[in-house]
Amino acid sequence: MTFGHAIREAWPLDPAVAYLNHGTVGVTPNVVLEAQAEIRARIERQPAKFMLRELKPALREAAGVVAGFLGGAGEDWVFVDNATTGINAVLRSLPLTPNDTVLINNQTYGGVKNAARFACRQAGTRLDAAEIPFPINGPDAAGAAIEAALTPETRLVLIDHIVSETGLVMPVAEIAALCRRHGARVLVDGAHAPGQIDVNVPALGVDWYVGNLHKWAFAPRGCGVMWRAPDSRDDLHPPVISWGLDESYVAEFDWTGTRDPSAYLAAPAGIAFLEDLGIEAAAAYRHGLLRQAAEMLRQRWAGPVGAPADMTGSMALAALPDRFTADRETAQALRDRLLFEHDIEVPVLPWQGRLWARLSAQVYNELSDFERLADAV
Repeated sequence: MTFGHAIREAWPLDPAVAYLNHGTVGVTPNVVLEAQAEIRARIERQPAKFMLRELKPALREAAGVVAGFLGGAGEDWVFVDNATTGINAVLRSLPLTPNDTVLINNQTYGGVKNAARFACRQAGTRLDAAEIPFPINGPDAAGAAIEAALTPETRLVLIDHIVSETGLVMPVAEIAALCRRHGARVLVDGAHAPGQIDVNVPALGVDWYVGNLHKWAFAPRGCGVMWRAPDSRDDLHPPVISWGLDESYVAEFDWTGTRDPSAYLAAPAGIAFLEDLGIEAAAAYRHGLLRQAAEMLRQRWAGPVGAPADMTGSMALAALPDRFTADRETAQALRDRLLFEHDIEVPVLPWQGRLWARLSAQVYNELSDFERLADAV
C-alpha cells in the first residue's frame, strides 16, 4: 500500500489544506461514509421494524467486531457517543463518598477533568491531580508521578492512554499495576488510542476502558466504545437512564432512547478500512513520519524535544519559536492565521511557558505538509 498524498482522495478532505489535525475529531473515509448512508437508508425503509426488532442484534454484532479489534468478548463492550460520555457513566455510577479521593493529573483532558470535578462535587469527594512532567524523559517518570500522588484514600485513578494535548502514550499497564497495589481502581480515557496504537484492553489490567473509534479507527463521528472488566460487580449505568434499567450492562447501554445508531453500526466498516490499509504498516508509516516531522521542526524552530520515541504514537508536540507569547490568545490567533491565511489546520497551545503545535500524522500526510507549517510559521 502506498501512503501519502496518493491516497488522500480516499477521504473527503479539501485538497488545498494541509490537514495536520486528525486527532481532534478524526476524518471519516469516503467508503465508511457510504456504508453509514446505506445503514441510514435501511433504517428509514422500515424505521419501527429496525429500531424495535433489528437494532439490538445489529449492535451486538458490531460489538463483536470491536471485541475482535480491541480484545475481550462482545458482551464486555457497549457503544457510547464518545469517550467523555463513557467516563461520565463510570464517574456517576461509582458510589463515591467524602472519605474517598479521585486522582486525575495535570494532563487530563479538559472535558474529562470537568466530569471528574462534577462527580466529586456531587459526592463531597476530594479531587487530586498528579503532576506528570512535560517535556518528559521516559515512561517511568509518568508512573512515578502517579505513585507519588496516591494516598490510602484514593478510590479511583483516571489516566489517559494517549494524552490529548501532549500526545504522550502512557504506560497504562504499569500504572494500573501500581494502582492495584495501593488499592485504587483504574478508569482509562482511551479517546485517541484505538487505531493509533496496538490495544489489547483486557491485558491492561484496568477496571474500565473508554475510547473513540471515530478518530484513528475511521468510524463515523460520534462513535465511542466502553469496556468493563467482566468480574466487575459495580452497577454501571449510562448517563441517560431508559428502559433497560437494572436488566444488564448491555441492555442499559444498547437502548438509551431513540437516536441515530448508524455511526455505531458503521464502526466495523471503519475497522475494515484500517485493516485494508494494513494496521501495522499504517502505524509504522505514521510514527516514522511523525518523528521525521518533529525532528525537522525541532531544527527549524530550535525548540526542545517533548517526549522520547517510545512515548509517541501518531501525535506529538513540536515547540514553536520562543518569540511567541505563551498564552491562549496568541495560540488561538496563530492557529487561525495558519488556517485562514495559509490553509494549514493544526492545534496550537501554550504549555510550560511556550507555544507548541500538536502534530497528527495520518497516512494521507507527507513531510511536505509539515514543511508548509514550518515555512508559514
